[in-house]
Amino acid sequence: MCAAVYVLSTVTGYVLTSALLMKCPNLLHRRKREPFLSKHISHRGGAGENLENTMAAFKHAVDLGTDMLELDCHLTKDEQVVVSHDASLLRASGINAHISDMTYAELPPYLCKLGVTFQRECFCEGGEDKRIPLLKDVFEAFPHTPVNIDIKVNDDRLIKKVSEMVVNYDRENLTVWGNVSNKIVNKCYTENPRIPVLFSLFRVLQLLGLFYTGLLPFVPLKEQFLEIPMPSIITKIKGPDRLTRSQRLIAWLADT
Repeated sequence: MCAAVYVLSTVTGYVLTSALLMKCPNLLHRRKREPFLSKHISHRGGAGENLENTMAAFKHAVDLGTDMLELDCHLTKDEQVVVSHDASLLRASGINAHISDMTYAELPPYLCKLGVTFQRECFCEGGEDKRIPLLKDVFEAFPHTPVNIDIKVNDDRLIKKVSEMVVNYDRENLTVWGNVSNKIVNKCYTENPRIPVLFSLFRVLQLLGLFYTGLLPFVPLKEQFLEIPMPSIITKIKGPDRLTRSQRLIAWLADT
C-alpha cells in the first residue's frame, strides 16, 4: 500500500510539475527573441507559379507580400554559393552534370518548363529569367526580406561561405538555416550560433517524444524554427488512389 501511494504521489507530482512548466516555460528558460514572424513562406521562391529558385520567382513572391523566401544552396567548382535545389543539373537543366563540378560561368540555364515536384502532374513555364542565381543576388535584391536557407549538402566550405555572406550583408536577424540532417544543423550552429537554425528531422521526432513524455520543459532548445512538411503531401505527389490503406492511415496519423 505504501509503495502504491509513493508511486502515485511521485507520478502526480511529475505530471503537475510538467504541466505547470509547459504553461510557464519562462520559469526555467529565458524567452527567445523572435527576429521575425512568417506565416506565408514561398517554397523555392514560389515554385508553383514561376521557375523555382530564380530571381523572377523571388521578385514575384515579394511583390505578392510573402513573409519569407525559402531557397536551397550549393557550391560551384569555383566556390560560388548558388541557389538551386538539386545537386545534379539533370532535372532542371537537362545536363547530366553536378553543380560542384562546374564553375558558375559554366552553369546552364533552367529548362523552359519544369515539373513542380510537390504537386502531381503540375508544371511551370518560365519567362526570360532562367538563370541559376547567386545567393548574394538574392540578398542584394531583397535586403529586408527574411530568407530560409536549406544547406543541401554536408560541405564545411558551403556552410562557412553562407555564414560569412549572412554576416557581410548584416542578415543574422533575417535568416534561418539548416537541413533535414541533424549533422548539418549542428555544423551550422557551431559555425555561427547567432543565425537561427531549424529543427532537423531527428530533432523534430525528439521534440515530439519529449512533449508527450512531459520532459520537454526540462530540455533547453538551441533551435528557433520548425519546418515540418505534412506527411499527407504524399497524396499530392502519388495520388490517393495509388496509396495502400496502411499508407493512408500512416499519413493521417502522422499529420494528426
